[in-house]
Amino acid sequence: MSQSASAFYPVGIPGQPWGEAERAQWRARQRRQRSHAEDVVAAVQELAVRFEVVEYGRLAPEAGGHPLLALHTRHWDPALPVALVTGGVHGYETSGVHGALEFATHHAGDYAGRCNLLVVPCVSPWGYEHIQRWNHDAIDPNRSFREDSPAPEAAALMRLVAPLQGRVRVHIDLHETTDTDESEFRPALAARDGKPFVPGGIPDGFYLVGDTARPQPAFQAAIIAAVEQVTHIALPDGNGRIIGSPVVAHGVIEYPCRELGLCAGLTDAPYVTTTEVYPDSPRATQAQCNAAQVAAMRAALDHALAAG
Repeated sequence: MSQSASAFYPVGIPGQPWGEAERAQWRARQRRQRSHAEDVVAAVQELAVRFEVVEYGRLAPEAGGHPLLALHTRHWDPALPVALVTGGVHGYETSGVHGALEFATHHAGDYAGRCNLLVVPCVSPWGYEHIQRWNHDAIDPNRSFREDSPAPEAAALMRLVAPLQGRVRVHIDLHETTDTDESEFRPALAARDGKPFVPGGIPDGFYLVGDTARPQPAFQAAIIAAVEQVTHIALPDGNGRIIGSPVVAHGVIEYPCRELGLCAGLTDAPYVTTTEVYPDSPRATQAQCNAAQVAAMRAALDHALAAG
């Protein structure tokens, strides 16, 4: 989408931040396109024979009333470290949700006796159903992991994880970077905040976002090496950047996760990363995207648990 075509988002007045009327107008444009109950809740219920299923919150009726569900190791051992997997913080990022479920279904057993698993496959059910980055209130959950969070999805997850602080060894947060980031979500963000939209680029391939406070280059490299067996890794642009951030290693950039209110800043785990799959690449299928997420999870857990 060109700058001229995307300069005006069809909600609100350019240069003026949205109020409640504009948020309601934006919400009226959204359409339910898939079922959280059929795709996520049903899969979680099938896994109840192997995991403890925890409903750690529920969205308000106007946001669909969806249960917020987590899977955790049935025979929880307080002596073992905790591995946290989060998907669907941005509900439209499909492989994060389904990759987490595939991992729980086919690979979680490999970590029995090595760690306690806490898998949260779909943090934002309304976003999942509407294939939307924001929640029902036009708030980005992945900028809302902070005290007095305005996003109920983020606040509920923070409450779930709070008792585990100091025990989480590794946290992997599963995301995607899509073409609609540039065509829809970034223009909407600019309009919502009353700012001009500045066009950017979408990298072709998988990459990781590490935390500037906890870089762990060997950990990030191990994940990239594993994913590279499944799908291609994004290359930097002509300025040595991916989505505007300097590349610090092959396929790796860094953000100050806690400062930005990102899910990756949720815990004080020493090993933290955010995956970014590119599902719109002509070189990657949906199955490959899910497999890339699974490969990233396995490599992250293997490295973090071996490192101690």
